[in-house]
Parts: sequence; structure tokens; C-alpha cells
Amino acid sequence: MAEAADEARKEEEKSDGVGMTMSPWEQHSAVINLPRFDYNAPSSLLRNSHSAFLITCTIKREKSATKEAITILHKFLRHDSSNNPKEDTSSKRRRICTQDTDRECQETKETDSASEDGKLSSPVKDKDGVAVAALSLVKLTRNGLLLLTFPSNMSPDTVNIVSNIIQAVESGTVSLPAWCHRIFPIQATCSLNEKELQEVVSMLVKKFLADKQNKLERPLKFAVGFNRRGIEETTFAKEKSNDSSNAFLLLDRNKCFGVVASAVNHVVEDSVVDLRSPELSVLVELLPLSGVPNRSIIVGVSVLPRNLVSTKPRLCIKALTSNTKEGSAVP
Repeated sequence: MAEAADEARKEEEKSDGVGMTMSPWEQHSAVINLPRFDYNAPSSLLRNSHSAFLITCTIKREKSATKEAITILHKFLRHDSSNNPKEDTSSKRRRICTQDTDRECQETKETDSASEDGKLSSPVKDKDGVAVAALSLVKLTRNGLLLLTFPSNMSPDTVNIVSNIIQAVESGTVSLPAWCHRIFPIQATCSLNEKELQEVVSMLVKKFLADKQNKLERPLKFAVGFNRRGIEETTFAKEKSNDSSNAFLLLDRNKCFGVVASAVNHVVEDSVVDLRSPELSVLVELLPLSGVPNRSIIVGVSVLPRNLVSTKPRLCIKALTSNTKEGSAVP
């Protein structure tokens, strides 16, 4: 009798789809449909500027991090009149498992399902019922990174969204994410060349100043960060070392810093570099896109206030969690 009961239990776990013998990702995939990559996104990024979120996550946990990121972002893209995130009462209850196979499954609310064409289904609505976003998942060539882009004709306030997420995590109103470590709010994208980068930086600095309504101290203190995410180890970097064309010039950190600083100084003449306590930080992130021509380099650019950045050990967006293990994630 005991053996028969044991066999019945195993069959039940197998049919349930979330049996504890399954790996964590198999448990996730059994209860939620994740978007496929939007293979049209790279060509769109080459043609137009996009708002987006670049997310760092635990390496080899990209699928789990995608599910987690979708849930987090949807909570903060759907606001009430006071801009406070709240649960969608119409969402369906699903059973998912937490980080490890030896932990019990728990019930959680799934905010939105995903379609199979690279875009999330059920576009997020604002309080007036107008569609706010239809995010696309973009395929990248580096592990430990996720890129979710908005259509080129949508420009949501990605900086404010990430600011709200960080505040909620720090206050404890939102639980610490298990897989996502940093969410970089991309305000605009462009090709990595002097003309386009200067135009984008100038535009974003002017917007930053307008939002602050002349409340900034003078001289204006600013800092510049440029993240190439390990490009030195790629064959792409070896190719550019023997190429003096404009396509690769700004991969040099000092040259990129010079172009960005020049753009800031052009907008705000009384501005100085301050790496310890900048009032605004210009972050440039190389996007390791899959499926673009070898000589095409696209970057994401944002101008961020001091409360969203950390300056030590280097300039970067604030982490969502402080317990990231060394080597477990892309910095």
C-alpha cells in the first residue's frame, strides 16, 4: 500500500507540471509564457531612438529574471492617480516556485502574460485607459543582461519608473528581487558616433535642467560613465584595434568622455566634472545587440539625478539588492 501511494504521489507531481524534481526554470516555464525575442527590434534600434530598460541579472538565470522583470515593471507602469503601484485585482492566481527546488511552491499573482512574438500581451494601461507600453524583448550577445524596449513612438519616463522601483525596494513595500540586480532606465538610444551622441546628450541635459527648474547649484557638477560590458574580450574589439575609422573611435573611454563632457559644457557653460558627488550623471551603455551589422554600435543614454546613482567603486545605477554574490552577475 505504501509503495502504491508513493507511486501515485510521483505521478501527481509529474502531471502537476511543477514537481519538485524539476529545475527552477522548468517550474517557471510550466506556469508562465515568456515572450520570444523580437527579431525586428535591432533594425528598429538602428533606425530610431528608443526608450528601454537594460537589466543586469544572475548569469544563467536570464529566463527567471525576465519573468521577474516583467512582473516588477508592470506593477510600476500601472499607476493610480497618486502614482503608487498597486496590484491588478483582475490578475489570475498562478503557482510558481521560488529560487530553489528544495523550497515550497507559493501562490503569487501574475500581472500580465506574454505573447510569442517578442511583445507582452495586454498592453499596460494608465488611469485614463490609454495604452502606455508594449515592451519588446531584444536578443543580446552577452549573458547576464536583459533588454526590454518600448516602441519608437512611445517615450515613457523610464527614469521616474526606476526611481519608484528603487524607493519601493528600499522602503520594503516591494520584496527584494531574486534575479534582477540593476535596472538601467534608457531615455534614448543612438549610434556610437560623435554627432549623434552629442545631440542625444544635449537633448537629455536640457530636459533634465527643465525638470529641475533652475534648482541646481552652480557651477553644475556632473559625471560621465561609459560601460562597454567586456567588449575588450571579443573578436569585435580585436577588429577595431586595427581600424582607425569613425565607427570605432568612441569605444575609447577617454574619447567618449570628451564628447559627452563637451555636450554638457555646451548646454551648461558653468559646469565642472565631479566624480564624487555629481548633481547629474550621464551614463552611456553599449548595447550588445544580436543580429546587427558588425560595424554598427548602438548605445543607450540617460541623464540621471544623484539619488539614482552610486559612485563607488565606479559610477553606475543603484543596485536593487545589496546581496549580489561576486561573479554571479554582470556589473
